Amino acid sequence: MNMLLAFSPFIAFVVIERTVGVSAGLAAGALVAAVLLARDFLSSGRHVKILEIGTFLLFGALTLYSFAYGASWSVAAVRLRVDAGLFLIVLASIALRQPFTLQYAREKVAPELWASPHFVRVNYAITSVWACAFAVMVAADLLMAYVSSVPHSVGIFITVIALYAAIKFTERYPQQQRAARQA
Repeated sequence: MNMLLAFSPFIAFVVIERTVGVSAGLAAGALVAAVLLARDFLSSGRHVKILEIGTFLLFGALTLYSFAYGASWSVAAVRLRVDAGLFLIVLASIALRQPFTLQYAREKVAPELWASPHFVRVNYAITSVWACAFAVMVAADLLMAYVSSVPHSVGIFITVIALYAAIKFTERYPQQQRAARQA
């Protein structure tokens, strides 16, 4: 659940962007990301995570750019930037050998399992699935932004399916791997 909470800046962005506008949506995403960072920084037993740092930097930079240059992006163009940024954050976590799901998984398992090759492999797999989901979302955003003949509902449908698949994989894969190891 904590990992899903990490996506709350993106939810805040979508809600506010739809009701108030792009710049306000970006600012809302930055604000929620800052609150998550503060929560982890100030709480004992919690650690600041790569996804939360990256999300704050992403929304913060896009907000500053939007206000400084009066960016008049379409909704699809902003979502493309946000989703591409998220995709890059996830890829960076893999490149840094700290798949972003590892930090959330460590909050749920005993410390003696953290260095287990199996535990680390499971988290690389889950993070890779999220990277694929975000790549699909970027493709859907490109479709919505640059192919006017395709209804936005198609891009939204693709995005929802990609997120749903990643969430279900995240829920089921560790259990399947545990069962397979016990068998």
